[in-house]
Amino acid sequence: MIDSLCLPADSTIQAALRCIDDNARGIALIVDADNHLIGTVVDGDIRRAVLAGLDMHMTVTQLLDRKPDAYKLPVTAPISTSHEDIAHLMRQHQVRQIPLLDEQQRVVGLITQDELIGDLPVNAVVMAGGFGKRLHPLTENLPKPMLPVGDKPIMEHIIDGLRSAGIKRVSVTTHFMPEKIKAHFGSGSDFGVNINYVSEDQPLGTAGGVGLLDPIEEPLLVINGDILTGLNFRDMVAYHQETQAALTVALRPYHISVPYGVVETENGYVRSLVEKPVYTFYVNAGIYLLSPLAHRLIPRGTRMDMTDLIDQLLTDKQPIASFPLREYWLDIGQPGDYARAQAEIGQVKK
Repeated sequence: MIDSLCLPADSTIQAALRCIDDNARGIALIVDADNHLIGTVVDGDIRRAVLAGLDMHMTVTQLLDRKPDAYKLPVTAPISTSHEDIAHLMRQHQVRQIPLLDEQQRVVGLITQDELIGDLPVNAVVMAGGFGKRLHPLTENLPKPMLPVGDKPIMEHIIDGLRSAGIKRVSVTTHFMPEKIKAHFGSGSDFGVNINYVSEDQPLGTAGGVGLLDPIEEPLLVINGDILTGLNFRDMVAYHQETQAALTVALRPYHISVPYGVVETENGYVRSLVEKPVYTFYVNAGIYLLSPLAHRLIPRGTRMDMTDLIDQLLTDKQPIASFPLREYWLDIGQPGDYARAQAEIGQVKK
């Protein structure tokens, strides 16, 4: 089994990405010909490479060279190490996986946080209070999160993803026809989670709705109730913890194609001409991780959008991490999006 986790040093970043996705352990172990560990590539390394615009055909050795010095040497343990000591190492170094080495320092095993801890120490909030006016008449008598996609409502796909990631405590903010959401999900026990409903008497915005929750001591994952995604929430939580951010924002790439040659000028002279370029921007994907500090900044019972909270954190010079999505993602806001969701539901992986 360890072979499925290992790659030689001349492998590409793209190969490491495939290895991570295929082994479902969130890591690729970079080894020499004798299986000695050279370094590790984790999901967060891939996402930072995406943000940096790195060529996915670069070698993993080049990627390892770009790591900060504090992260270049992987955290390892002897094969005989107790699970209690490994859990301590994970907490101490903020890592989710620890390779196990034999007496010759060869990789012979791997222990993951999932195997030791199980449920994530994270609460989640699904924002389900919107009217869904752009989807009328579909939402005339049904809240948007309850629109069926495949064989279940949009929100049930979200709950399934949270449960699969080990997030069992879920709050749901409601406003429009909350009784239909409660009738389907109840306490959440039939779906493997514990659901707490938070009623918005009037729409308060994404952050304002979150502000109705009691103070938190653990990270809080917030997701809009109209999003269909295959995001592994464990990966996002690990990224958030590693960056020690006050808030982490999930981003998705948005490409704009210009159908003309774009000319750059300077002092009346042409400096460059690019024919039909494609520009890539990162846009808000409607998924956030809040630290207790960020949650405390939200005034209770007051309207506040998430952009307002982000502006406040930036003013306070608090770190905000960007988490680029590479998984399936669709915001179901228009009739065309809803039709696309029905056609693409098979692409969503949990």
